[in-house]
Amino acid sequence: MNSFFIRRYVISGIFITIILILLAKLFYIQIIDKQYSTYATKNVLHKVKIYPARGPILDRNGKILVQNEPSYDIMVTPKEVKPFDTVELCKLMNIDRDEFNRRMQKAIKYSRTAASPFEKQISIQTYASLQERLSEFPGFSPVTRYLRTYPDSIAAQFLGYIGEVTDKQIKQSGGRYQPGDYIGITGVERSYEDVLRGQVGIENLVVDSRGNAKGSYANGALDTAAIPGARLTSSLDIRIQKLGEQLMKGKLGSIVAIEPSTGEILCFVSSPTYDPNLMVGRERGNNAAKMYSDPFDPFLVRPIQAYYPPGSSFKPLSALIALQSNMITTQTSYDCRGVYWAGNHPVPCFHHEVHGIVTLSSAVAQSCNGYFSMVFEKIINSKGAKQTATTFDEWRAKVAKFGLGSKLGLDLPSEGKGDLPTAETYNKIYHGTNWRSSTVVSLAIGQGELLATPLQLANIECAIANKGYYYKPHLIKGIGDQEIIKPEYKVRNYVGIDSAYFDQLIDGMQAVVERGTAKASSIPGIIMCGKTGTAQIRNTANSVFVAFAPRNNPKIAVAVVVENGGEGGKWAAPIASFIVEKYLRDSITTRESGITVDYFANANLMPDPETYLGKYRYGQFLKADSIRKAFADSLRKRQNIKSAGARKTNSKAVAYNLAPAVKRRVNE
Repeated sequence: MNSFFIRRYVISGIFITIILILLAKLFYIQIIDKQYSTYATKNVLHKVKIYPARGPILDRNGKILVQNEPSYDIMVTPKEVKPFDTVELCKLMNIDRDEFNRRMQKAIKYSRTAASPFEKQISIQTYASLQERLSEFPGFSPVTRYLRTYPDSIAAQFLGYIGEVTDKQIKQSGGRYQPGDYIGITGVERSYEDVLRGQVGIENLVVDSRGNAKGSYANGALDTAAIPGARLTSSLDIRIQKLGEQLMKGKLGSIVAIEPSTGEILCFVSSPTYDPNLMVGRERGNNAAKMYSDPFDPFLVRPIQAYYPPGSSFKPLSALIALQSNMITTQTSYDCRGVYWAGNHPVPCFHHEVHGIVTLSSAVAQSCNGYFSMVFEKIINSKGAKQTATTFDEWRAKVAKFGLGSKLGLDLPSEGKGDLPTAETYNKIYHGTNWRSSTVVSLAIGQGELLATPLQLANIECAIANKGYYYKPHLIKGIGDQEIIKPEYKVRNYVGIDSAYFDQLIDGMQAVVERGTAKASSIPGIIMCGKTGTAQIRNTANSVFVAFAPRNNPKIAVAVVVENGGEGGKWAAPIASFIVEKYLRDSITTRESGITVDYFANANLMPDPETYLGKYRYGQFLKADSIRKAFADSLRKRQNIKSAGARKTNSKAVAYNLAPAVKRRVNE
């Protein structure tokens, strides 16, 4: 075979090889590798996010507390942006060129190919004028969003608010959230975020070379519908929530009302409050900044974050513990001479009244400090002075069963534990066990180092109303059309006291309202059992009242704290009585004492801001009879406060927001 034929076969082989390679490459590109198909599809396909409406929140009777209204975000996809009249777009959006450039750089930094928000929360009216010209600006597209709206402007601290996700939240979400998405920040919005947010949908649109939509892709076969968030039914009663916020206007403090038979929270008032609509829309940031600078801190959720001395409302607990331990009986008497001497430490009755011979029932009715101090010392001294620390911790453990000193497990974030000191607390302060019952006797009357949240105070009343148990308090009773309550909210939590021991105590609480310190707040035709408290805070006092009603088959338990309000019967008790009657009757009758809703609603007890701030520091609000100076010094070291409004903490440090009548722990 000559060389000509050899070259011909070689050349033919080369061409055949090239053709086979090209055919293989075409097969790979068209059949196996989807990359080029994806690029081609992107040139004609535009995916649009369809955001769902967030789930509405209702009160227990189906009244709307929060719902949605549509707004619009203008999204930008940098890769799709073509030359256009930038000045005109800036004019329509009321921004300057520098702001336009800043936003574009932010969008490019996020992604050149994915859409991100350029202008947020445009109202329907503004969008109507912008929509007609949006096609002049390639790369810009609208997205319908839903913002919260609050028809009655109430229950701000309970409902909470939503906000745009942060970069950190986006990274932690595993792709669930994208820039511009909203997330629950506080309150129920945060606790039930997974239920409320719904599921984002996708609409696939065919677009031309200029990016103009030409219709649905594949007749919508690949589209996914947005799924709205589930509706939440809360346990709140909008009637008494409105009344409570009206009554607490111009005051610092809290109202918590609970249904004893279920643990459902009926009323959740934190004062001062704010209009939740202020935390929605384009002025949200400015409104929030003003409230953060408010010395009275409307963002403080006082029902679960404010710590107060319970005062006399705490007195029955030690008596119940002593009864259960057979250290006293319901007939055990004490001869009150106006002051009780615990060692060399005097404990006077509030106005140095001489009550004479009192038993459990009459001691509750007359709020005799001496009787309950006697009972407390009897418990702590039961094993001798050398066993003080042991018996104290035993007493503490029994008190803790009522829900003090720990979180109750409310379905809201940032619930506080209160302060229920241990023997170790005093051992550290006194450098050993050289302290006795007389050292801490102020605990017997709800003072000293004992601090509770209003929720805990109301919960104690549930335990008394039920004669020995409570259900954990909760705020949500239904999701969608189903009544869904977490299993832990259906369990009876027993406090370790036999039901038989409660009758004498309740007799005394009934007498408090019928002829005692809360007589002016008695409700015609309704037997309300309560206990006033005047919780001393240095040179002032909180007005405290706890109660339940009616006596038989109680329907409501309530705790009211009015900071700097003085005696419990003056402010807290009347406010509680209005709440109780409104809930039970849906009306308020004329009272024999002449008290009216208007008087209490219009009264202003707000302290001077500078005076209030001046008492924030170093635990000066505490009236700690036994360890006042040592505890204040310890607190000062732990606080490390640079300003009275310190708000930031790290993972180990605890920041305190202190007022003369309240201690708040943040991020516990």
